[in-house]
Amino acid sequence: MKIRLEKEVIEYLTKLKTKDKKAFESAKKQLKMFEADINYPSLRIHKLSGKLENVWSLSIGLKLRLLYFVKDGQAWGYMIGTHDEVYRKN
Repeated sequence: MKIRLEKEVIEYLTKLKTKDKKAFESAKKQLKMFEADINYPSLRIHKLSGKLENVWSLSIGLKLRLLYFVKDGQAWGYMIGTHDEVYRKN
């Protein structure tokens, strides 16, 4: 499934590239894997509930999560951060 990233996610990844190159490379790898095989186990994709009922979570390494929604057969990544960061904002 193709994924598009919101401006805030791109900015986060750009900062991550200079702060934590290993995490950045992991993010690139996971996003490529997502586009190749959405069912790949290391992505740990799961649908959220409650006020995030139409949102899905994708794991990027052990620390980072990317929240996305699906519209017209395409994923839209709109928030990235640690587990606590993404779930506290929502």
